[in-house]
Amino acid sequence: MSQENDLQSRRRFLKVAAGTAAAAAVVGSLPRFARAADLPHVAESDPTAKALDYVEDASQSKNPKHKAGDVCANCQFYSGTGTAGYGPCQLFPGKSVNAKGWCVSHTPKKA
Repeated sequence: MSQENDLQSRRRFLKVAAGTAAAAAVVGSLPRFARAADLPHVAESDPTAKALDYVEDASQSKNPKHKAGDVCANCQFYSGTGTAGYGPCQLFPGKSVNAKGWCVSHTPKKA
């Protein structure tokens, strides 16, 4: 009878362990599926934004490197869609930038 109890205990343990591992895998993958709309917007006061001279509105940039027409939406680091709203930028991990914004690291998307 002791052996049978041990076998049942092992089975129960394995079921719980498998369930826990599956749940951890699902929960661990959730942040990767976060929508861009859920990302916080980069503030111009953010230290990285200041270092890159980021502005929410490219037309307001006073940086001499800014060229007319350069905006986040046409930069290779921007992975948002469209030219309006906010989207993720590789330079600001976990945050979103204004599609109409600009920073000194602007690099035109390759066709």
